[in-house]
Amino acid sequence: MAIRVVAFDIGEVLVDEARMWDEWAERLGVSRATFAAALGATIAARRHHRDVFQLLRPDFDVAAAARRQPPARFAADDLYPDALPCLARLRAAGYRIALAANQPAHRLAELRQLGLEAEVMASSETWGVEKPAPEFFARLIAACGVPAAEIAYVGDRVDNDVLPAKEAGMAAVFLRRGPWGVIHAAWPEAAQADLRIESLAELPAALSRLHAGSGGS
Repeated sequence: MAIRVVAFDIGEVLVDEARMWDEWAERLGVSRATFAAALGATIAARRHHRDVFQLLRPDFDVAAAARRQPPARFAADDLYPDALPCLARLRAAGYRIALAANQPAHRLAELRQLGLEAEVMASSETWGVEKPAPEFFARLIAACGVPAAEIAYVGDRVDNDVLPAKEAGMAAVFLRRGPWGVIHAAWPEAAQADLRIESLAELPAALSRLHAGSGGS
């Protein structure tokens, strides 16, 4: 089947999260380099990213800190330069767009204010389920209103994006960038992605090749 909907993860796919991680480093009282090294080690160990806080400050209450001072809003400078142009090119080519990620609900409004438009916009908080749970991808398929085989899911993680998207019957696109993308690219499971790209600028042409290779019309 031809791809009709392109669904995107948000962090490190459309949004560069470096500023948010730097903010957490400051709250923890550690250098950016120390935080980055700890996050990389956490990712490499296949642990949840929240474990980085316990690694650096076992006494640190992340939830309480977030309540006292919510993380900064997404700003225009946080968008990767290829994000909006890619969405525009895909829409011009006739694809529908979906955004679905592990994010707080309020991030969706912030993205709309930055000019990101999509037929489907949802988060783990709005759906009450997080990736990589199969229920998350089932909700995405239902929201898109097309068979799973007509959806391509674009993400920077093998564990949360590539493998569960494939399991759900979607085409999986692995974007190698950001902390997870760089580390996960070396995982053997990364080979299961239907497409591997280095930037969103490559995505429209890559989808065309995928379509041609499938014999779709």
